[in-house]
Amino acid sequence: MQLNFKEIFTAFMVLFAVIDIVGNIPIIIDLRKKVGHIQSEKASIIAGVIMIVFLFLGKSLLNLIGIDVNSFAVAGAFILFFIALEMILGVTLYKDDGGGSMTASVFPLAFPLIAGPGSLTTLLSLRAEFATENIIVAVISNVIVIYIVLKTSSKIEKIIGANGINIIRKVFGVILLAIAVKLFAHNIKALFI
Repeated sequence: MQLNFKEIFTAFMVLFAVIDIVGNIPIIIDLRKKVGHIQSEKASIIAGVIMIVFLFLGKSLLNLIGIDVNSFAVAGAFILFFIALEMILGVTLYKDDGGGSMTASVFPLAFPLIAGPGSLTTLLSLRAEFATENIIVAVISNVIVIYIVLKTSSKIEKIIGANGINIIRKVFGVILLAIAVKLFAHNIKALFI
């Protein structure tokens, strides 16, 4: 096992940018208002497990059900697109199905917000470039950061205030929309080749 800190740092930064947990603070606060308590530990652990399992089984799992990575990424782009619309327009597309905080901790928080199609497809592309153990360390490091942000999101909300949250929400909504469009555009071409 050869840990390479340059690879770990690069993989960490790429995943950190794609997961965008800081940008998701408005969504986390919004979810907390809808369902009350969010189980930060459970959401972080589930997201971490999904990412690590997908790192090993992702491509073969998708192949098994006859889905290529590009189709998966296009589907992910649609999910990100609708989440972005919620943020920008202030509408609610995600309906709570009565599962309370446990459901919110898993869906849409752990999946698809943290361990979403963006981060899962990123893991598949990182695997082609970096050693698996370095990616695992990068994933675990991100999960720790995610846990800290989830735990302190209400404190962050108090510091920023309601107007600050609304501004951040709209700005990150536009950024998320741009990521969704880029993910869609990048992968839709491959489907028609």
